[in-house]
Amino acid sequence: MDALATLLYDSRAHGAMFCRSLLDSPWAVRFANDAPLTLLTMPSGAGWVLPEDGDPVRLDTGAAAIVRGPAPFTVACSPDAAPRVVVLAEDQCTDELGRDLTESSRIGHRTWGDRPDAESVLLTAGYQLREDISTHLLATLPQVVVVPADLADCPLMLMLLDEVAVDRAGQQVFLDRLLDLLLVSTLRTWFDGLGADAPAWYRALGDPVIAHALRLVHDDPAYAWTVGELASRTGVSRAGFAQRFTRVVGETPMAYVTGWRVSLAADLLRRTDDTVAAIARRVGYSDGYALSAAFTRLRGTRPGEFRRQAAATPV
Repeated sequence: MDALATLLYDSRAHGAMFCRSLLDSPWAVRFANDAPLTLLTMPSGAGWVLPEDGDPVRLDTGAAAIVRGPAPFTVACSPDAAPRVVVLAEDQCTDELGRDLTESSRIGHRTWGDRPDAESVLLTAGYQLREDISTHLLATLPQVVVVPADLADCPLMLMLLDEVAVDRAGQQVFLDRLLDLLLVSTLRTWFDGLGADAPAWYRALGDPVIAHALRLVHDDPAYAWTVGELASRTGVSRAGFAQRFTRVVGETPMAYVTGWRVSLAADLLRRTDDTVAAIARRVGYSDGYALSAAFTRLRGTRPGEFRRQAAATPV
């Protein structure tokens, strides 16, 4: 798999929170649901995405936006509009004073707002990610990513909008899969548009040698990779490969391998009850001591302590 595929492969939507808001001006909706990523679009009307700490970002009709969480953010008709609705969960919203609006604002299935034929329609979907694997992805994203309407995947957007408005058998699974496709499509379009400013691991996909090396590491992290082995598998000299990899990716081949293995280990520590020794073997270390040394050096804490802290942190 390539780098983007690996980062998103197991980060599939499962029970994602969808909300269709029907709004008349002046309007502003604050989202405080702690989602790591939120995908949103305005099929009609236009507005502004107002991050907690950052400049307002314009959201035109039909454009797609991704907001990096979990910090709250607001979507409003203008940058100076004050929130009058706060979304806390798919079935929970309040006014700015904390008074419950869930039932009084409900218009239909997954739909809240002012009236059925309101002038603006805002569609949002909260997305969960595998926290440690996706660190590489999240670290490269600004707080708000916007893909213009002419580049957004309109057929998928329309399918999502139509499905949210009705209640059908198997709907959550259908919506989750649509959201997966939209997330990948939107991120890929945005990264492609960055050109030379795209993150190093994404630019590397355009280099046949380095892209091949990354796929090898991602597909089999437990293999005993060396610079020489990666160079041999990609058909270039050891010295040439090392220089090329460092120039394209921004770190040495073995630093990348170590970082990837530790990220995999961190995810397994969160998601499984496997022993540290078992996890070490799965990600390419001979035993738990070797993994612990690398993990502590990169994360500043031992694997066991990391697991205890993760278990004590609310999801």
